[in-house]
Amino acid sequence: MARKVKIDNSILKRRGYKRCSHEPVNIVCRILIVCEGSKTEPNYFKAFHKKKRGLYVIDLEFGGGGINTKRVVDEAIRRKTQAELENNPYDRVWAVFDKDDFPDVAFNAAILKAKKNGIGCAWSNEAFELWYLLHFCKRETPMSRTEYKEAISRAVNDSPAYKDKKEYVYEKNNPENYSIMNKYGSQDSAIRNALDMEKYFTDQSFATHNPCTKVHEIVLQLMGKDEELNQEISERVNQKLD
Repeated sequence: MARKVKIDNSILKRRGYKRCSHEPVNIVCRILIVCEGSKTEPNYFKAFHKKKRGLYVIDLEFGGGGINTKRVVDEAIRRKTQAELENNPYDRVWAVFDKDDFPDVAFNAAILKAKKNGIGCAWSNEAFELWYLLHFCKRETPMSRTEYKEAISRAVNDSPAYKDKKEYVYEKNNPENYSIMNKYGSQDSAIRNALDMEKYFTDQSFATHNPCTKVHEIVLQLMGKDEELNQEISERVNQKLD
């Protein structure tokens, strides 16, 4: 069950609303994340789970795991539709997947299908680990997924903040990866680097956008920095207070 959040008293006063002790105002933002992987991506995003962002609490649900790119999008669409039929829609639905060796035509089609159906796509080309690497440096040339382990390991070991005598070795499914990347790297730098990278690509041949990742888009949302979503939540607050 989603955690409840009480609206700040100053906001209530500006609206001329008097709150009784038994009358809480609860604003929850429901976000569904359907992932291609069963551990790497869910482990990372769970770090944002049940976090308060301004006027609301983010409540994450996860789906997918161990399915290919097309099925990730199809599952996201299915669950979005089902929630709407049950009159309990998600505020946002995301499909998270990598290019890997998935066929170019199918990869491009999956992204376009997601957009057509109102599904956000946090895709990476080639792998989700590109997002981790961007916490430490920019990347301008393609890198195969097999190279990320060494590159991330080296970046952490070279970080001035890393003081451990034991050499760090990146582990794909480590549930502490969110903490590790933010302790020794910078999430803000990762966002800036990802935004800089996507400027190089303007067409819809997404399979050729390498290196590139859209993970920053969902991260900004989970950080409470999505202006469109924040406006929607603000309007919901006003409706509850009227």
